[in-house]
Amino acid sequence: MKSTRIPTLAILVAALLLVAGCAGGGTAPTSEGAGQNAAGGSLTWGWHLPSTWDPVTSTVGQDVHVLSLAYAALTKQDVDGNAVPALAEEWEYNATGDEVTFRLRPNLTFTDGTPLDAEAVKHSLLRGRDAPDSTIGAQLSVVTDIRVDSPTEVTLILNQPDYQIPLLLSGKTGMIVSPTAVEQDPDGLATRPVGAGPFALDEYVPASHATLHKNEDYWDADSILVDDFELRVPPDPTVAVAGIQSGQFDVAVIPPAQIEAARAAGLEVDIIDVFTVRVLDVNNTVEPFDDPRVTQAISHAIDRQELVDVAFFGEGDPNWQPFPRDYLAWNEELDELYAFDQDRARELLAQAGYPDGVAVTLTTQAENDPLAELLQQQLQEVGIDVTLQVATPGANNYVTRQYPFVVDSFSGRESPLQALEVLFGPEGLMNLGRNAPPEIQEAIDVARSTPLDDPGYEQAVEDAVAAAVTTMPNTFLFTWPRIFARDPSVQGFEHYIGTQRFEGVTVGR
Repeated sequence: MKSTRIPTLAILVAALLLVAGCAGGGTAPTSEGAGQNAAGGSLTWGWHLPSTWDPVTSTVGQDVHVLSLAYAALTKQDVDGNAVPALAEEWEYNATGDEVTFRLRPNLTFTDGTPLDAEAVKHSLLRGRDAPDSTIGAQLSVVTDIRVDSPTEVTLILNQPDYQIPLLLSGKTGMIVSPTAVEQDPDGLATRPVGAGPFALDEYVPASHATLHKNEDYWDADSILVDDFELRVPPDPTVAVAGIQSGQFDVAVIPPAQIEAARAAGLEVDIIDVFTVRVLDVNNTVEPFDDPRVTQAISHAIDRQELVDVAFFGEGDPNWQPFPRDYLAWNEELDELYAFDQDRARELLAQAGYPDGVAVTLTTQAENDPLAELLQQQLQEVGIDVTLQVATPGANNYVTRQYPFVVDSFSGRESPLQALEVLFGPEGLMNLGRNAPPEIQEAIDVARSTPLDDPGYEQAVEDAVAAAVTTMPNTFLFTWPRIFARDPSVQGFEHYIGTQRFEGVTVGR
């Protein structure tokens, strides 16, 4: 059986990582030596500021890394992406799998002093399910009711068996927000988070920085070994190494082009294997993408290995699906689903009514995007005339859907089925057409009703992946890691396949 831990990739080299906004990294796990530094002090992290500090309205997958500083969820992910206890110290399903009871740790509180009890959990999850501006409502739609059994016991009543719930609740969907803060000023949560995470926010300056201090009431406060935490926007790649050397940053995301410079400067480089996949988002309600033969032609026209070799300096893993090779959801039968075949691409275009080619506009996030430019060249060779345009700064295409063909990156989700719903569900943020054939949901439902330890679980998930990838227009390109450079005095920095965490991290300078 395939493991839930992804084998180490070679060093991915690509300046595009900062453009896409989801970089990270890893050599070997660095927990060895943790604890040699004294507790206390501060840590400055160069990473992307969130789209909002409210987990219910967050529209960017990578927000989870920052939100987990201020919020705690019912469960959390371990380094391999498995659900383990957090606010809930244990959970139990009923015999039919359509109810799951979470038992909370005693005496939990939010940073505003509000008790974090079963009622607070119910309030927070129902807000996530029902709020008009919620971006996680579809993921909680399986929850028909929530029953408070005691101050520390809360039961989720489901409309079908669903054994993904503990995984689902280890990320933004399971982050618990203070009911007092919601009642007093729900809009204020966008800039003033009120949770029960490892840190509490002191100051937030959009597009600049956020400062936080250790939350002594955090359920696992003994594992938080720094007193102060500062989050700053990632440094310019040309000065990233100097920024860490000077102490402006202790840990910072860097592009692959800076790996050797960081190592030459004596910095540690962490290249962390994660779920992230480069993808073309496609709205299949807009011509010419409303014809599946066109989107299949696009996929056949793309030489994924050349994308890796040229745009990513020979590193990476070509992919035709939203999961990395050897992850349990990766379906071997989909490998090279639309192999590079220019003749087949031209044939499909002719069948779709475009024997002389077709013109499309491809949207990217920045000028001079080498990945977009190479895609433009490849598609041109089969008669697809591509005009590149840069998205309006601040535009959220997942919401506005104004751009039907977009170079993007998918950062994965805590549950593989949750990932499928985000990408392919009729209400999925990355499903720009907001439509999906019923067989996708049917396959997802079969997988979600299968216990994770059932021998048939892996196959059920792979079947759901196949149902989605073979019927939907999203065009997957290749997988890539997160890359960090850090001062050698930063110790205990673990490599998480999912949300990056800072328990056990110390800074010696």
